[in-house]
Amino acid sequence: MNKLAHLPIALFASVMGMSGLTLGWLKAGTEGWPVANPIGFALAIITTTLLGVLLLAYGLKVLNHRATVAEEARHPIKLNFFAAIPIGLILVATLWSGTHPGLAEPIWWVGIAAMLVATLFTMSSWINHSHYQVGHLNPAWFIPVVGNILVPIAGMRLGHHEISWFFFSIGLVFWIILTALVMNRLIFHDALPERMRPTLFILLAPPAVGFVSYLSLNGMTLDALARILYFTALFLALLLATNALKFLKLPFFISGWAYSFPIAAMTVASFEMGQLSGLFGYVALAWALLATLSVVVLYLAYKTLAALVSGKLLAPEPAH
Repeated sequence: MNKLAHLPIALFASVMGMSGLTLGWLKAGTEGWPVANPIGFALAIITTTLLGVLLLAYGLKVLNHRATVAEEARHPIKLNFFAAIPIGLILVATLWSGTHPGLAEPIWWVGIAAMLVATLFTMSSWINHSHYQVGHLNPAWFIPVVGNILVPIAGMRLGHHEISWFFFSIGLVFWIILTALVMNRLIFHDALPERMRPTLFILLAPPAVGFVSYLSLNGMTLDALARILYFTALFLALLLATNALKFLKLPFFISGWAYSFPIAAMTVASFEMGQLSGLFGYVALAWALLATLSVVVLYLAYKTLAALVSGKLLAPEPAH
């Protein structure tokens, strides 16, 4: 039980990554490749189970190690990963919203309620802080924002129009604000430490997710805002791709799960762009991204399980 004290809140990012991979394969099933559907269904079961296991484990941590959890909630970086819990609920609801809306509906409601609480708590901490410094700012601060932008994907399927716009508006506006702050930190201050460099991929998530969510809100119409969101995501994907060698040289950290969900978001966005534009190039890009995503998630899952078996996953963090 003492090992649970060291269960990292950032591990919930694995649910985001697995959910993203599942959504990618489910979307691939709409591209005329029937084998993708059973793969997506199997991944949905695995992802839902993973979320349940992590919720149980972290719940035990809350019950038995309240002081440690409170310390994480005050931490300028770990704080932002608490939003990955409601994001996991929203994503799991999204996985099942098309085929099992009766199951998805209550999970979605719990997820968005927790998302609102997490967003209010996080932003209250930001504006009432006494210990944050510029060096604490990094792309992980986007995580609560991404959660809000995600809401309409399942929300519109389940028939919740107004509340979907509410969350989307929060996410879109504060994504723009945070982008300015994070870019200032990246350009004019010290480079991110190795452990946090994988979070640079999170820059890709808000516009890619925003594109998919906006399509859900506007009736799948490829208008000017939709194109701006997609092409912003495409540029950021190219920017990250040109720095791929630097990321490949990094050792494995749990923060490495930050690679997975943004790539997944770009994958789904590219499938959508291909379907709406009728241009094969977008679909080809989506398939290439899905293949890359599958390899990335397999690698991250293997390294995470290896860290769990070796005891490193539930060990105290090294001093910085």
